[in-house]
Amino acid sequence: MKLGFCPIGKFVFSHAEAMKNKEFLEEKLESFDVQIVSLDGVIKDGMVRDQVHVEPVVRHFKQHDVDAVFIPHCNFGTEGAAGMLCSKLKLPVLLWGPRDGAPLPDGTRLTDTLCGLFATSKVLVKLGVPFTYIGNCFPDEPSFEKGMLNFLRAVNIVRSFRKGIRIGHIGQRIDFFWTTIINESELLERFNVEIIPIDMISFIRESKRKAERNLNAYRKELAELKKKMDMEGFNSDEPLLNVLAVRDQMLESAEFSKLDGIAVQSFMSIIEEMGAYCCFADSSVAEKYPLGHESDIHGVISDMILRRVSLDKEPAFLADVTIRHPENDNSVLLWHFAAPVSLCHPGERVRLDKHWILPSEFSGMTHFRLKDGPITVARFDGERNNYQIAVGEGVSVEGPKTLNNYVWMEVKDWQEWERTLIEGPFIHHAGMIYGHYADAVVEACKYIPGLKPVRMK
Repeated sequence: MKLGFCPIGKFVFSHAEAMKNKEFLEEKLESFDVQIVSLDGVIKDGMVRDQVHVEPVVRHFKQHDVDAVFIPHCNFGTEGAAGMLCSKLKLPVLLWGPRDGAPLPDGTRLTDTLCGLFATSKVLVKLGVPFTYIGNCFPDEPSFEKGMLNFLRAVNIVRSFRKGIRIGHIGQRIDFFWTTIINESELLERFNVEIIPIDMISFIRESKRKAERNLNAYRKELAELKKKMDMEGFNSDEPLLNVLAVRDQMLESAEFSKLDGIAVQSFMSIIEEMGAYCCFADSSVAEKYPLGHESDIHGVISDMILRRVSLDKEPAFLADVTIRHPENDNSVLLWHFAAPVSLCHPGERVRLDKHWILPSEFSGMTHFRLKDGPITVARFDGERNNYQIAVGEGVSVEGPKTLNNYVWMEVKDWQEWERTLIEGPFIHHAGMIYGHYADAVVEACKYIPGLKPVRMK
């Protein structure tokens, strides 16, 4: 991620003080995981102080393909230049200025940063430029770091939509899953999301070939996995070797087609052909890619948004919102199968076994409790041109044991969550990730036209 560093000053007030603020900020920004593109060598002192600076700054940032612009006001602010360059760049904008010091003994002031921020914000609104604002504070205050991280998380979501999202769809939608019917054309036109069909017959054929070619390597890998996991309900190792081949075929398809995520039909074709539920394959792929079962394209987008908001440091999991806690009125069960194994509770051992809901001869369903911690839940969805993302935060709590992959989550007001999700346009699938990132998801929607955030408390 590249951040265009665009300090703003003005011919009035102290230029020396403005430069001190600029240099301190440059050092401060080095602590964030982002590539800084400065204006040093592009305009005098690397600071915008006149409207004639607009064109060279815009040209420079476009040449370096920056993802967002940070316009700190260092002594006051040239609001016309700030508004013009932001309007031309059409990128996420972060507006902030350091808190002004006390007037000097003679009554003069070196800076009027807050006053300049009021002026620039008015121009941005006048020009229809969305922006993010960090409240006026000193750069070494926690609120600055929190605001900067929140913005960078939002930008990481936005840059995926700007660059384009490619989702591979293995198989086709199962007839009775009406909830996962989507408007593929609308996703492409409005959100730059492209669906790449992957033929199920070809996928199965290539997976079987992989199982044959890599038989010895898969046998060695399986022997190691059995030391770490319990594998029950299998009459032989052949189905498990096929599962490893399915995993590798999914990863190869993602790499070959440059996919950002994968939606899978889930059952029954691939299960019957491979002789097992391929949940461990899905779990392994989900460590790296957003993954949605039951052909849930919107679920993959939900999963992807959460990974991006974590700055791609954590995997997400597309869970079902299922039953309420039997004793805690504000707690609900997040549950499904094929969660990334890295999310397993430290006190649990991963187990592959039969499906406990559907009667079946096949094994391979993942069973393990998920770890504890703060949780963010999000669901991207839409009907009839009305696209929204519901997002909220909770925390794991103790609850009864169940099967597959699960965690009990407590929120502030479950009744509000329930009504929001029921009244739509949402379904029971929702992405979950560990950490609290709802503010950044909401902020990202400022820069994604046509996507409305719905914050659940």
